Amino acid sequence: MQATRLNLKIIFIMLVLICSSFSCAQQSSNALTAEEAKVMMDRYMETMNRADLNLIDEIIAPEFVLCTPFFPAPIEGIEGYKALVTNTSNTFSGFKATIEEVVVSGDQVWGRFSMAGTNTGPLGELPATGKKFHISGLAVTRVVNGKIVEDETFWNVLEFYQQLGFTLAPPEGLTQK
Repeated sequence: MQATRLNLKIIFIMLVLICSSFSCAQQSSNALTAEEAKVMMDRYMETMNRADLNLIDEIIAPEFVLCTPFFPAPIEGIEGYKALVTNTSNTFSGFKATIEEVVVSGDQVWGRFSMAGTNTGPLGELPATGKKFHISGLAVTRVVNGKIVEDETFWNVLEFYQQLGFTLAPPEGLTQK
């Protein structure tokens, strides 16, 4: 009886060790170091800075989703991101995105970034203003198996438009009483 209990304890301990080792291995396979995250984010910024569509294929996952305050709907997939990069390149000369700082938590990279450029092409239906902009923001980016699968950015869109010379006006017909 006592030998059976001892065997059950040993089996239980072995199961716990095996399960925890698989759990740790799974967590560490998606975890990034600060150095890896900085390299990945620098490469991500290079896709925009150089309009490098080939680099996009290397670092963006097919299921990629980008949420940004600039667009009402997410940018989805590799082709969606390529279209964004191409449009950005056609709209802003001298476009430069820079990662200023990164903080890593598992498969997430929290990055403080800045973007700058000159509006030399139409911005949707809005004409080019020829004005420069410089803004900062925060991005939360998720990397799985060496590819970016999710990115959510936060930045001041109103400030961006104001730097380009646009103003905020009340809706037509709205007056103060």
